[in-house]
Amino acid sequence: MTKYILVITILFAVLNITAVAQADVSKDQIYSIGELKPVDSTLKVAVGEEAPDFKLPAISGSKVQLSWFKGTKNVVLSFVPAAFTPICSDQWPGYNIARDLFEKHDAILLGITTDNIPSLYAWTKQMGDGGVWFPVLSDFWPHGRTAQKYGILRPEGTSERAIIIIDKKGIIRYIDVHDINKRPDLGIIIRELQKLK
Repeated sequence: MTKYILVITILFAVLNITAVAQADVSKDQIYSIGELKPVDSTLKVAVGEEAPDFKLPAISGSKVQLSWFKGTKNVVLSFVPAAFTPICSDQWPGYNIARDLFEKHDAILLGITTDNIPSLYAWTKQMGDGGVWFPVLSDFWPHGRTAQKYGILRPEGTSERAIIIIDKKGIIRYIDVHDINKRPDLGIIIRELQKLK
């Protein structure tokens, strides 16, 4: 099991370089926000609790509700601070090469930011062929309501960079409110999904 995780982590690191290199988001379209306070919010949820439900608009034009996946899928929430920023523009395209790993663990990934739909649409369309495979959701209005429910809305109105894993019963099984200046480790996400049998 440990060797499997190590191989996946190495594979992701190698493939992620390729994925980012192939992304069509050019450096002059990326806004550098500089170094930020690593975490600037107070978490309102905990492992073992039921995940707060939400219904958010997706760039596809539909709406997605968390409770729709209850009983059928594990859910990985990937909150990122802002479109067209350096780490966010690396993080989500990297998940494209790991789609099979999410599907193997019966998991759906939901990408969430406090950006509006037009910005998210433009940003994800520049992430290589076809954008990203997972639903991208806007927590723009009422501004940051979902991030606020989870306790990950920063004072400036962006969300933390956070990974929250929810099992098929709707229970939070893993929380990583990550240093906003760094990308979360895919290997850890997969390891946590493996625990959900």
